[in-house]
Amino acid sequence: METRITDLEVRLTYQESTLDELHEVMINQQSQIDILQRKLDHLLSQIQGSDEQLASPISPIDERPPHY
Repeated sequence: METRITDLEVRLTYQESTLDELHEVMINQQSQIDILQRKLDHLLSQIQGSDEQLASPISPIDERPPHY
């Protein structure tokens, strides 16, 4: 009976350690997600701003091909 309790305590200790490691990984991943989300928002605002600056779109008929 004593060895069973000891085995359970050892298992519990390993599980707690694993949970702590997974928690750290989750925190790091959330930080990376937050950074990427801010970068994406910034890029989207830049794209929308550049679309507004191109108020007079050039027609493909008016453009000369690059080899001319």
